[in-house]
Amino acid sequence: MKTYYPTIGLEIHAELKTKTKMFCDSKNDPDETVPNVNVCPVCVGHPGTLPTINKQAVKHVLKFGVAVGGKLANFCEFDRKNYFYPDIPKGYQISQYKYPLVSGGELAGIKLTRVHLEEDTGTSIHDRGDHTLLDFNRAGLPLMELVTEPVMHSAKEAGDFARELRLLLRVLDVAEANMEKGEMRVEANISVKCDARSEKTENEEKEEELGTKVEVKNLNSFRAVERAVEYEIKRQTEVLEKGEKVTQETRGWDENKGVTFSQRSKEEARDYRYFPEPDLPKLFINEIPEFGEDNLRKELPELPWQKRQRYKDDFGLNDEQTEFFVTNESFAEFFENTAKELNDVQKVKIAANYIISDIAGLVKATSKPSGLPFSPLQFSLLVSMIFSAEISSRGAKDILAIMYKEGGDPRAIAKEKNLIQQSDESSVSKMAEEIISENPKVVSEYKAGKEASMQFLIGQGMKKSKGSINPEMLKKILVEILKK
Repeated sequence: MKTYYPTIGLEIHAELKTKTKMFCDSKNDPDETVPNVNVCPVCVGHPGTLPTINKQAVKHVLKFGVAVGGKLANFCEFDRKNYFYPDIPKGYQISQYKYPLVSGGELAGIKLTRVHLEEDTGTSIHDRGDHTLLDFNRAGLPLMELVTEPVMHSAKEAGDFARELRLLLRVLDVAEANMEKGEMRVEANISVKCDARSEKTENEEKEEELGTKVEVKNLNSFRAVERAVEYEIKRQTEVLEKGEKVTQETRGWDENKGVTFSQRSKEEARDYRYFPEPDLPKLFINEIPEFGEDNLRKELPELPWQKRQRYKDDFGLNDEQTEFFVTNESFAEFFENTAKELNDVQKVKIAANYIISDIAGLVKATSKPSGLPFSPLQFSLLVSMIFSAEISSRGAKDILAIMYKEGGDPRAIAKEKNLIQQSDESSVSKMAEEIISENPKVVSEYKAGKEASMQFLIGQGMKKSKGSINPEMLKKILVEILKK
C-alpha cells in the first residue's frame, strides 16, 4: 500500500511599523483609504530618483532575528529583483537575495532559512468595471520576508506557525500583521511524495525526495492557510494516485470554492535576474553600535514562550489559560495586576477563570470602548469573596455583570442585591427542613439511591434564597437530616 508524505515550507511577508516607507519619506499609513496620496517620485519609480534606507526597518528585522535566535549578518546588501507587473512602478523590486539580514533561527519548533527586507508592491484593483486600477500607497512600504525550512507536514502545523509569527511580531512591536488588511500574507510551498520504491536511479530519487513543489500565493487568513494546504495535499495525492506527475507551478486560492487554481509556471531565482542595487550603500552591521546583538537583546520584551513558562510556573495556569493571556495583552495586564493584589495562588486561579470566561464574555458581547470600569483591586475583592464562600458562583457572576455595566464596590453590590451567602447554620437548617417538607417525592427518590435528586433539592434552596444561601452548607445539612 502506498503512503503519501506531505512537506510544507512557508514564505511570509509582513509590513513593518515605521513612520515612512522603506526607501523614501512618503508616509507609511496602512489605513489610508484615498488612493495614491502617500506617494513620491522615489516610490513610484521616476527616472533619476535615489532611494535611501529606512534605518528603523533594518532594526526591526535585526531585533526579530535576535528573538528567534538567528544569525545576524555582518555584511548585507540590497538587490534588484527584476520583473514586470503593473503594481511594480520601477519595473523591479528592491529586495535582498544573497546577503539577507538574518540567517537561520527557529520559531515554534520550526527552523527558519532566512529573514530579509524588501519593499512592498502597489495594489491592483480589479473590481471597478472592465479595467484595472492601481493604488501606489502601499508601494515601497517596508516588508519583512521570512522563509522557513520545508519541515512542516500538516495544515495545522502551518497555521500554528503563522499564528505564532503574528504574535511575536506584535509582542516585538515591529508589525501589526493584520491579515485582513494585507499587512501579513502567507505563501505555502507544498509537496507530496510517495514511499513506494521503483527502479529509479539514485539521482532521480534525490530529485523526488520532497516531491514536486507547488506554491500557493497570497493566503490572507489563518483559515485560508490551513484550508489551502489541506486541499493541495489532497489534490497532489490524487494526481500521484493516478500515476501522473505533479506540475511545478504557482497556484492561487479561491476562498469561496475552497480550491486552488493554476496561475503560472513557478519562477526560479534566475528568472528575476538579481543584481546588487547600485543606488544603495552596502551595510556593515557590526560597525553600527545600536545594531549590535547585545544592545538589541536588551531591548527585547518578554517573548511569548517566556511568558507561557512564567504563567505556568508562577500562577499554576494550564496550557489553555496561559495561551489566552499570552494572546490577549490587555487581559494579561489586568490579570497580572489582579494577581499582585491577591498574592495567593488559589485565588489567582479563580481570578484567571473569571477573566477568561465571564469578563471576556462581557467584553465580547458589548461594543463598549476598551478598558474595564472597575480596577484590579475591586476585582480582587470580588475574587476573595468567592474564595471565602461569602458569595456563590452565581452571585459572583451577577455582581460582575453589574460592575462591568456600572462599576462599583463588589461588597456593596452584594449587600444591596442580597447576594451575601447565608452561612448561619440555624437559618440554613431551617431552610433545609422547609425544602424537605415541600418535596416529599424527591426526598423518597434520594433515599432510594437517586443521587441526582440532591442537586434538585439544592436548586430549590438556591431558588428560595434567590442565590444567597451557601450551597455547600445546604448540601451538608440536607444529607445529615436525610440520614436520620
